[in-house]
Amino acid sequence: MFKKNILFYFLFGSLFFQNLLANEKELIIEKLRKIENLTFNFEQIINNKKEIGVCFLVFNNKLNCQYYEDNKEKEILVNGKTLVVMQKRYNKNYFYPLSKSPFSNILNKESLISFIKEAKMELNENIDLVYLDKEEQKITIYFNKNNFDLLGWKIEDKLQNNIFFSLKIKNVNKKYNDKIFLIPKAID
Repeated sequence: MFKKNILFYFLFGSLFFQNLLANEKELIIEKLRKIENLTFNFEQIINNKKEIGVCFLVFNNKLNCQYYEDNKEKEILVNGKTLVVMQKRYNKNYFYPLSKSPFSNILNKESLISFIKEAKMELNENIDLVYLDKEEQKITIYFNKNNFDLLGWKIEDKLQNNIFFSLKIKNVNKKYNDKIFLIPKAID
């Protein structure tokens, strides 16, 4: 009898925990569906180099990040299918297809929602959603477990290089001038 009770509690507890995790994913998705855009401060760490700045993200596929304290006066722009890294100090622009960037999973709301549905969820001090993409990059997206706000992401490529990007949301659904997302023309 004792063994049956333990088995019952184990199975019931396991099912309850799985339902709780599924419910948290749905709450994150519900919150995301209400968001059209975000303004946030960020801290980015790549190979132990820390950079800070502010970003304006508009779903779908628009991003403008301005880096502070950067001697190259760096800015990242995404508009549609193109990602541009601009170094204003040196008047240099580097163009990349968005499809080759892990940003493509984050900047498009429907892709992000699909990612959330497919990702493995881990509960720590936050909600961690872990996913291995087709390029064999491990992407972890972090959400606050109390209010389901996006907190950032970590990308580990197949060579185990890490990009950690944390953010603090300042504004939600604020109007932006579309000019901040204009991609500069390529210089031949």
